[in-house]
Amino acid sequence: MTTETNTIELATELTIAWLGNPNTRTSADDVPAFLQSMYAAVEKLGGTTVETPTEDAAVEYTPAVSVRKSLASKDHIISMIDGKPYRTLRRHLSSNGLTPAEYRARYNLKADYPIVAESYSEARRAMAKTIGLGRKPSQQADAAPAPAPAKAKRGGKAALDAAKETLGTAE
Repeated sequence: MTTETNTIELATELTIAWLGNPNTRTSADDVPAFLQSMYAAVEKLGGTTVETPTEDAAVEYTPAVSVRKSLASKDHIISMIDGKPYRTLRRHLSSNGLTPAEYRARYNLKADYPIVAESYSEARRAMAKTIGLGRKPSQQADAAPAPAPAKAKRGGKAALDAAKETLGTAE
């Protein structure tokens, strides 16, 4: 019993020291949680184990909208976290500490649930095609237009050759 009393006293002293720091800004509601975590840390260092309830297992996430409503528009996807429309969810998810796989798992979505709106994806696809992305080198050579003949400058050899061609006096 003396080791448990010492552990409680040590955790209490550490919490008091933490609260005595002028840089610590906390509300009174946070103090019991900090004291419990400090006690668990001291117990862990002492070699005994303390069972702490995990909050992650108990948290049930309710989506802001239904799956059908989130995909109702081709112009945007409505987030199940906050119910706001986004063209792409990637940055929104990372700001909430999630990956697309974790987002899908949290809301029991299928693996093919889109992260990018359909119209945005099509616009990006069309732009990539116009600049030639996704073609093999042999396809790029076939699709490239033949270079236009260079315009002749006055007095140059090309101008002389062009003039001879038009007059029909080629050498």
